Amino acid sequence: MTIKAEYIWIDGTQPTALLRSKTKILSSSGELPIWGFDGSSTNQAPGRASDCVLKPVFSCPDPIRGGANLLVLCEVLLTDMTPHPTNTRAPLVEVATKYANQEPLFGIEQEYTMFRGSRPLGFPDHTGYPAPQGPYYCGVGADDIYGRPLVEAHLDACIAAGLSLSGINAEVMPGQWEFQVGPLGPVECSDQLWVARWLLHRIGEDHGISVTLHPKPVRGDWNGAGCHTNFSTKAMRETYDAVIGAAEALGKNAAEHVANYGHGIEDRLTGQHETAPFDEFSYGVSDRGASVRIPWQVAQEGRGYIEDRRPNANMDPYVVTRLMVDTCCSALA
Repeated sequence: MTIKAEYIWIDGTQPTALLRSKTKILSSSGELPIWGFDGSSTNQAPGRASDCVLKPVFSCPDPIRGGANLLVLCEVLLTDMTPHPTNTRAPLVEVATKYANQEPLFGIEQEYTMFRGSRPLGFPDHTGYPAPQGPYYCGVGADDIYGRPLVEAHLDACIAAGLSLSGINAEVMPGQWEFQVGPLGPVECSDQLWVARWLLHRIGEDHGISVTLHPKPVRGDWNGAGCHTNFSTKAMRETYDAVIGAAEALGKNAAEHVANYGHGIEDRLTGQHETAPFDEFSYGVSDRGASVRIPWQVAQEGRGYIEDRRPNANMDPYVVTRLMVDTCCSALA
């Protein structure tokens, strides 16, 4: 039996990494082998010592090719089999293992914007703007909603791949949508988000649409694109004191988190468009203008989770989940 295995990895492009992939032909569905690639072409190695290693860490059915074919997410190693400097998954695994007894869970809301050419879907082709924000969020109808065929194809592909998507919705700006992954543990949620991102870009090829995770895809009076990150531990799911403790812990470490929540965060976290200023920290019940929102039902029930609203759409989930687990779990221990 011949299997096409699409090996997917995160490259070393700065300030925001890109997804890369290539196809390996396998003769059986047994253990997935390591593989090599040219790191000098992905900003991960010099030409004089260009070999890097792909180590499979997560696989799922390939919903595009179908059959027994696979999508294979890999982490990048050096040739001595140690983590590459651009490998942000390895540090997350260490932190997640350290605090596994607290049972951290994540649900991540990935916003993205669809472009055809140089303009977002729903914007006039050459110049000008659509009607102001208002009818687009969770809207319906051809006057307000753009790109739904791609969105539905992506949702179907993620479900067919066995990814734990929990929903989708149109967002506040035309051509902007969101999908949610989780609830899952920090490593599992991050792995699945990367694969879901790859599928979004790949299916966009078939629709002639490019997808951007830029945090401020259109300047002016338009919402940016975030990756709101919902977090809980076993203690938070049992007591409200732990919920408040996690929110306050994030405030004590706010500068480090903001610095690692995605490039261009200052352009998005302005204090407008449902954001708190990047250099101020706040939390509140049902407050989408706060850095961290405590959902109203959490306050009513006295247990649950928090939503960190600061991460950008282009954030690295391995970095964000590691920081949140480390900061909150160390405070709640």
